[in-house]
Amino acid sequence: MNRPQRMSMIEISLIIPAHNETQLLPRLLDTVDEARRRFVGGADAVEVIVADNASTDGTAKVAAARGCVVVQVAQRLIAAARNGGAGAAQGEIICFVDADMRIHPETFNRVSAVLSRSNIVAGATGVRLERWSVGIAFTYAVMIPLVFLTGMDTGVVFCRRADFDAVGGYDERREFAEDVAFLWALRLLGKARGRRLTRLTEIKALASMRKFDQHGDWHYFTRILPLSVPALLWPLARTRFANRYWYGDDR
Repeated sequence: MNRPQRMSMIEISLIIPAHNETQLLPRLLDTVDEARRRFVGGADAVEVIVADNASTDGTAKVAAARGCVVVQVAQRLIAAARNGGAGAAQGEIICFVDADMRIHPETFNRVSAVLSRSNIVAGATGVRLERWSVGIAFTYAVMIPLVFLTGMDTGVVFCRRADFDAVGGYDERREFAEDVAFLWALRLLGKARGRRLTRLTEIKALASMRKFDQHGDWHYFTRILPLSVPALLWPLARTRFANRYWYGDDR
């Protein structure tokens, strides 16, 4: 993967894939600005890249006005957006966060510190939730055992740029679950090199509940699980599933 000439002052690149995110992107950037101000390496050592994934609204203008690097990614695919942002990254550390989240003020300090350790290959911060309900609590309870068993989590995902390149970035053959496959690849890479994944749960990101707002608090059980079985078996069903949940106008 070709990289731009590195600017020596940049240590961390934060990549935000974004499709039509004019409403939620500003609140994320507010928290990013605070975390940059607190970074011991200085705010200028953290660059923010918004990978504008075929937006039809003013996402790119909002990002540019806030001082972000804007990368246009025409292919409507989350993996492609993440890779497109990474392709423009100058930092030796690469972080990824979704545009509807908000990050902890100490994010960059903790990520930089943990990746200075030779026994860590990559990791994630995990998330706190904007709101709770019985349905959301049941969904959360189903996910937690997988997190503990695999060491993989969500929130702000981070790794060294060299390790990102070593695993080939995000798999653009995947319409969804590209984040799971990415961390699994890093987990295997780390295992082969005597390193491991880590979870920085003391700096959890705040996760939006917009999927639950749009599809219902029980939708993982009423929609996702029933649709995921045929999606695993048939490519056409997988594409339809992805388009309905991740790539539709009401996503």
